[in-house]
Amino acid sequence: MTTTAQGLTQQVSDLLQSTDAPISIPALLFSLAVGTVLAMGLRWHFRRFASTLSDREQFSQTFPYVLLTTLLIITIVKSSLALSLGLVGALSIVRFRTPIKEPEELAYLFIAIGMGLGLGASQTAATITASAFILVVIAIMKLRRAGRPERQNLFLSIDWSEHNSPAERRLESLNDTVSTYAERSDLRRFDVRDGTIEATYFIDIPSTKQLTMLVQDLREKHTGIGLTFIDQTNMPSI
Repeated sequence: MTTTAQGLTQQVSDLLQSTDAPISIPALLFSLAVGTVLAMGLRWHFRRFASTLSDREQFSQTFPYVLLTTLLIITIVKSSLALSLGLVGALSIVRFRTPIKEPEELAYLFIAIGMGLGLGASQTAATITASAFILVVIAIMKLRRAGRPERQNLFLSIDWSEHNSPAERRLESLNDTVSTYAERSDLRRFDVRDGTIEATYFIDIPSTKQLTMLVQDLREKHTGIGLTFIDQTNMPSI
């Protein structure tokens, strides 16, 4: 039994050693250069076509870090089976605390990770082709949506301090008023803090006149209400 265990241990050791391979520095530099170009292209695409409410300029700066770091990890891991097994344990203790607020941001991060994985696996041609195809498809979809008849696509942010009625009743009242003038209204955020409610709607208003009537009606029916509009007309709608 001892001999069998020793033989198995030796086989595993030989397997781990046999999978070690030196990393080609010129090939790594080439992959990093290609990854940098792809990351810059992804940054431009996100700033041009994304429709998130966050600071797109600042968020897009993370793409080169994510892409190139993923590329480096995969390049090192694929050269050694022992390193790949160790990576599983190392990454199991990593916890990311920063929340991704919008699905579109997460989608672009996955694209960046996918680019890094492909380049790290030395699939340069396939990665460039697939990345270009994905970004072109996204751009076409966004441009087609933006090419529809122009409407007032707005984010309406409301803060309302009122201690005499429950938050649920106030939200119902807001929904009724907004839906009266907007052809489409989606509640995106709703917070309650010490008698103050904050709500964010994505609304589709057919005309400026309807928008003016909405503002007047909200102010007349809801005393102490605060309104903020963010114009999304010239941006791809979500």
